[in-house]
Amino acid sequence: MIKKMRALFINTYESEFVSTDIEKPTPKKGEVLVKIHASGVNPIDNKIRIGVSPYASPVLPAILGTDLAGVIEAIGEGVTQFKIGDEVYGLAGGVLGLQGTLAEYTVVDADLLAIKPKNLSMKEAAGIPLVVLTAWEGLIDRAKVKKGDKVLVHAGAGGVGHIVVQLAKTLGADVYATVSKQKEDIVKSYGATPIDYKTTQVEDYVNQYTDGKGFDIIYDTVGGQSLDDSFKAIRHYGQISSCYAFGTHTLATSSLRSASLHGVFVLHPAISGEGRKHHSDILTQATKLFEEGKLKPLIDPRKFTLDNAIEAHKAVSDGSSTGRIVVDIV
Repeated sequence: MIKKMRALFINTYESEFVSTDIEKPTPKKGEVLVKIHASGVNPIDNKIRIGVSPYASPVLPAILGTDLAGVIEAIGEGVTQFKIGDEVYGLAGGVLGLQGTLAEYTVVDADLLAIKPKNLSMKEAAGIPLVVLTAWEGLIDRAKVKKGDKVLVHAGAGGVGHIVVQLAKTLGADVYATVSKQKEDIVKSYGATPIDYKTTQVEDYVNQYTDGKGFDIIYDTVGGQSLDDSFKAIRHYGQISSCYAFGTHTLATSSLRSASLHGVFVLHPAISGEGRKHHSDILTQATKLFEEGKLKPLIDPRKFTLDNAIEAHKAVSDGSSTGRIVVDIV
């Protein structure tokens, strides 16, 4: 039996990855050992690597990587929902004390995992846990989207955005998405109405699509000016969710509309241990939607491996990607 595994470490912030052979971990109570086939790369991974996310950063040296898809090879005491050989996916680590997924194996709290959609490849499945969980928490758990709602998604062709758009459509909402001209076809393919944010003023699209009343739900995935625009575009008593509300904002506009603002920090369960089972439950429901063809992942076609994972990290922040960035481990 293999006792060693390859893993990528960072020893200092902003440094290159260092490939190291270390002992393969053993699952403890409530954990499973996963042979990782693919590791999803999110913008937060690169921010952790360069040292600008102190609220999530592990103690260095550390193995980074938040998302994974792989196969369960061993099961710890008390785990009953999985068996050896199950193909799983999840937002599994890479923050604070949890080993990341840029490695051949990892042990994971079973409550952070779900059975992988059968119709998705390992690469596709590894690209979606964080964005699915973020989209679901903001749109369904917090904003309570329902049939007939007018939903505006900022950056509807982005990682979180393309899932929000599809979830909202699946649940019967009337969906609009801000997007650059060159990515309009992406949101159109999901059934949303594209809005060119570079050429269209907030007041103009609010008047055009809501008769000036504002959208029922707005999901902001960008922060900054997009969140300020959301305050102006929401209807009275509407719901705004944001996974990027890290700036300084004046809430007067939205307060005068009696709007609710929901902050979404998807890493909280992994970091704190609170609510981990809910992540498994969300991913289990999402698996059904992927298998039914109601959700489709958008994956960047480039090939990344442990040998050039640093390039994958750069690709999530340099604007070059169309779709999710994934590192193939196997």
